[in-house]
Amino acid sequence: MPIRILPEPGPTRLLTFITMVMSLGQGLWMALSAIYAVTVVGMSPGELGIALGITAVLVLVSSIPLGHLADRAGPRTVQLWSFLALAPLTAALVAAQGFWSYLIVTSVQGLAYRAGNNARKAMIAANVPREERVHVMAYIRAAVNATLAVGACLAGLVLVWDERAGYQGAVLFTAVCFLITGLLTLKERPVPPAPATPGAAFKVLRDTPFLAFTVLDGALATHALLLDLVLPLWVVHHTDAPRWTSAALLLLNTVLVVALQTRAARGVDGPRSASFASLQGAGCVAAACLLFALTDGAEAVAAGVLLAVGALLHALGEIRQAAGSWTIVFDLAPDHAQGQYQGTYKMGQDIGKMFAPAVLAWLIIGHGAVGWVVLAVAYAVLGAAVPAVVAHGARKAAAAAPAKDAATV
Repeated sequence: MPIRILPEPGPTRLLTFITMVMSLGQGLWMALSAIYAVTVVGMSPGELGIALGITAVLVLVSSIPLGHLADRAGPRTVQLWSFLALAPLTAALVAAQGFWSYLIVTSVQGLAYRAGNNARKAMIAANVPREERVHVMAYIRAAVNATLAVGACLAGLVLVWDERAGYQGAVLFTAVCFLITGLLTLKERPVPPAPATPGAAFKVLRDTPFLAFTVLDGALATHALLLDLVLPLWVVHHTDAPRWTSAALLLLNTVLVVALQTRAARGVDGPRSASFASLQGAGCVAAACLLFALTDGAEAVAAGVLLAVGALLHALGEIRQAAGSWTIVFDLAPDHAQGQYQGTYKMGQDIGKMFAPAVLAWLIIGHGAVGWVVLAVAYAVLGAAVPAVVAHGARKAAAAAPAKDAATV
């Protein structure tokens, strides 16, 4: 059966195509940004780390207000201006020289990107029927992974050329991708702003079940760093597998996500089924961790086989858990506050990514196979907690709906 990246013609195809254009530039920039900052801008690795840390904190604390902006100003309006602003902001990196200019540009760039991302999810919630959202997100995620890979390949060509003109050309190409993304937004159906409601502006902060799910999911989502960060170090220091094994596992992960994400979303049609999909995903990741533990000190062939099977289980867990998370976030968020709920959900992932590298490296590289076993237990426990938390949130959302309807009569 052929792999179909774009869905059938219609609004879903436009949503997917816009995301593909954006992620093409994103994939190119992700692979080059650190090298560009050090090689072209002239920053030290320490200065780059500080700049990235400051930007991450600014984006984190602004995520909910930026999501609220999408609700109140209209998600298409916020998405349009966010990506149009990203074009000159990205192009301005060509002129950046030194720490302060780079920090200022990338900080504003990060805020614009988060605003656009929150608005993008609110656009999907508004323009796609509830029962189709998870399938649309599955198409989009498969397309994102495919185009990110293409962008990374383009980055490889730039790195081989290794000239200032090539790096700056890549920055301008990324800026053009953002510009096209913004202009294509004009072709999407406009979504009216949500009217202000009585009470606190950021109602999500009083939604205890959703906040609990955000924490659980943010912790579960740290499994994405296993292939990017932990396994490359593990392969080198704890197994006899060739050094290129970690790169092959990343490639395998990309292929599996592109090929299987839409299939993994089947049967996920509400909070209950979505919560069990997250549980199943966490179970697969936990099993992968146990297989990785068995490679400690293993010879090349055995380590390679175990790592490959573990990577397969990890990919299955990743795509199943992702399908569950999308549905849970969309369904637990009120229609008038999709932006701020999406922004809150992204905060959970941001916090996880901030602490996970140090914790995972300490746990796995520092403690070997025991660390993998501890991590497997942690993922299993987190996944097991999701169904109860989501069920509580679904009951709360269902109870709030009649009250809201009565208030509008």
